[in-house]
This record gives sequence, C-alpha cells and structure tokens, in this order.
Amino acid sequence: MPDYIGAIDQGTTSSRFILFDRDGQIVFVDQREHEQITPQAGWVEHDAAEIWTRTREVINGALASSPAEASDVKAVGITNQRETTVVWDRATGEPIHHALVWQDTRTAPLVRELAGDRGVDRLRDAVGLPLSTYFSGPKIRWLLDNVDGAQERADNGELMFGNMDTWVLWNLTGGTGGGIHVTDVTNASRTMLMNLETLDWHEPSLELMGIPRSMLPEIRSSSEDYGEAQGTAIGGVPISGILGDQQAALFGQTCFDPGDAKNTYGTGSFLLVNTGEEIVHTESLLTSPGYKLGDRPATYVLEGSIAVTGALIQWLRDRLKIIPDAPAVEELARSVDDNGGVYFVPAFSGLFAPRWRDDARGVIVGLTAFANQGHIARAALEATAWQTREVVDAANAVADVPFTDLRVDGGMTANELLMQFQADVLGVPVIRPAVTETTALGAAYAAGLAVGFWSDQEELRERWAEDKRWEPEMDEAEREARYAQWNRAVERSLGWED
Repeated sequence: MPDYIGAIDQGTTSSRFILFDRDGQIVFVDQREHEQITPQAGWVEHDAAEIWTRTREVINGALASSPAEASDVKAVGITNQRETTVVWDRATGEPIHHALVWQDTRTAPLVRELAGDRGVDRLRDAVGLPLSTYFSGPKIRWLLDNVDGAQERADNGELMFGNMDTWVLWNLTGGTGGGIHVTDVTNASRTMLMNLETLDWHEPSLELMGIPRSMLPEIRSSSEDYGEAQGTAIGGVPISGILGDQQAALFGQTCFDPGDAKNTYGTGSFLLVNTGEEIVHTESLLTSPGYKLGDRPATYVLEGSIAVTGALIQWLRDRLKIIPDAPAVEELARSVDDNGGVYFVPAFSGLFAPRWRDDARGVIVGLTAFANQGHIARAALEATAWQTREVVDAANAVADVPFTDLRVDGGMTANELLMQFQADVLGVPVIRPAVTETTALGAAYAAGLAVGFWSDQEELRERWAEDKRWEPEMDEAEREARYAQWNRAVERSLGWED
C-alpha cells in the first residue's frame, strides 16, 4: 500500500478526515456535519462533545471506506475553526457549557468594559488584535462569569481551556487518561492572550481578563510530534501538525514568501498576506503568526477577516428559502444582468476587517419594485467580492508591493460568476489551485514535514498547480463607481446595535 498523511479538518459547520498522497492529492475523505445552536440573536454555539463524536466518526469512516490501514498513515495534522472556545473539566472531560463559536457576539458589553478609557487597541501592540467579540479571551471570561462555580473551579486548577485544535488533540491523545493539552502559535494568537514576540502567554492580557494561566494549554510550534493518537482507527499514528484554518490554507497554497497572499471563501472569508519574520501592525487588519516550523523562527501574517460570506448563501437557502442548495445561487444570480441597484451588507454579527464595528447589522439597500430574487442573489454574491476588495485595499496600504494576483480557495471558488466579479472589482487576476481543499492540505503538509514525509517547503511548492485563472474585465471607472455605492450601503449598516 502507498503511504499517506491524514488531516483532521474541524470546521464551523462540519468535521472531515482526509488522506493525502505524496503528491498532495486527496485520496479518501469522510465528512459529517454538526448542529448549529443559536439560543438567541447574536449567540452561536456548538456542542463540543458532538464535535468530538463527529471527529471520531470521520476518522473511522475514512479508514473503513478505503483500503488504507493505520500503518499506512505516517502522520496526522489538525486544522480547525479558530477562536471557538471550549472550557472543560480536567477530571471528567465534560465541557462546562456549549462551545462559544467565533461568530458569537454575546461578549460585546464585556468587550466595551475591557476597552475602558484606553480603547479597543489597548493590547494590540503585544497581541496583534483589537478587543473584539471575535476572539477567545472574552469568551473564556464570559463562561467563567456565567457558569455557576466556574471561576472557583478555574482558580482551583479544575478547568481546561482550548480552541477546537486543543479539544480534539486532548481527546485524540487519551483525554482524561493522559491527553496532551497543547496548542500551536497560530491558534494561541487568536485568543488575545499570546505575546507575538515571545510566543508565550501575555500576563497583562491574562490579568485584564481574569483568566488563570493553569487553564491554558502549552504553546508549541505548528509542525512537530505532539504525541500518538489513541482509541480510533488511527491509533498509534503521530499527531504532528496543528494550524488554525486560515493559516493552514496559506500553508496549503504554499504562500511561503513575504508578499504572498491567499483568500479563503468559507463561512466567512479570510485574506492572509505573508510578512515573513517581520511583525507588521495596522489598525484595519489583524497580526498573527502564519506558521512556525519546529525550532525555526515564526513567519507572520496580516489578516483581513470577513465574518459573513458563505454564511450569507446558507442564509438565502435556510432562512429566505429562495434557493434549494448553495450551488443554485449562481444560476439564480445569472437570471439577471446585474444587481439592479441592490446592495446587500451581511453584517449579521457586526463587521470585522477593516472596519471593526460591533454595532453594524445587515442591510439590503437600493430596493425598487423592479428588484427580484435574482437581484438579491446577485447582491449577496457581490457582497463577498466587495468585502474582499476592502481588505485587499487595507493590505495594499501597508504592503511594500501591491498585489499582482490573488490565490483563492474554499467552497465558493466553484462559483464562476463570483470569481469573475472578484477579479473585476480587484483589477488583478484571481487564481484557483488544482487542489482547492487547501486548509486540510496545509495541516497535512505541516504534519508531513515534521516526520520527513516531505523534505522541505520547496518540495511542497513544486506540488502547487493552477486550475483556473480569471482576468479582470470591468473598466476602472465602473469599478470605482460601484465600489462607491457599496461604501454608501455599508455606511447605512452602522450604528444599528446600541
């Protein structure tokens, strides 16, 4: 049998296990969805126990449906939805509450309280992030404040925290029977609790949020042998890669040089630009480690995080019910020649980069009696492209050299109408790789490098191949006029939430 590298891809809506061959091609995959829990407006939760069950199922399912055995899998990497916060009991392994998902905005009053007179950027120089509902630190604080007895249990060392990478790894390596409580630099950076320079927990942040250090996992590199899997079909296989999902996509796209950039279109969309070993700060974008390979210095990124892109198409399907499935949005959008003057700003949980406005809410503007379902669908797709334009502009403002093209991945890249419009509004080519599952691929690459399955990053770079390229067709005058209309629409989304 050939040898493989496995990747656990624990995402916002589902978990997958994928086996990749030496060429970085997908060989076997299994995927299971998990429940989206929305107790009230702005609250988004996951059942962490269910996610661990789904993770076991996809691992066992992929191995059962393939001729591969555990001995054929040389290592496994983990990639995950970032910021989603789990706190669990050290002795029983039981979560004390549903996981608080990265989209959840219940911590908005707490964030304002933490900002105080010094503002949301009071920690940014050290941690690279503004105070926001997005990140894990305030979510931990909310759980300690709102679950009976949680603060006392945390102070007594009885509770553990992790984002989904840590939760999956701890369970996968034995759980209460000796599970490994670690995270990597990319996930640790998304808590607001890690110092970007030292790559260790930042004591002033812990003190500000009142979080005991004993809850926190050990911070390690993104590519090293953390320990062996237990109790699943991959028992005995080393777990040797961890990357938060967006950094994993950057790694899977082989964006290894300063200035390399990718945009991933998923539930939200995330633009990452490699800045090398330099830590670059700007108020409109986030600063995080992109990856750290073993003992080598960390590579850093600037990130433009967009909260709602693919989630808007799901909303059209599940709430408005104007499409039967996500792919159908393209046909509906093509039923009209343009957006009919309609703009859709999907600020369902506020706006992330580059505006960082928790008070924004979704708006549809420009409606006339002429507007129909096709115009709504087209405006929804265009919203993804316009939001991407905003973060690209923000990155270009601090980049040494403006973008000359954009590598893209994620489920929405199958939508050719969107990809063409994206090239049009950016004015640069948009390039889709041959393997679009770059998030899982990046985790596999990190794991494979750690065990010598692949020799170095240059070997990975040679495996990247272009699938399709979209060249811009819109003239600059039209592009800028329509962008101005988009910005007018965004202004109308602001200030809706007190």
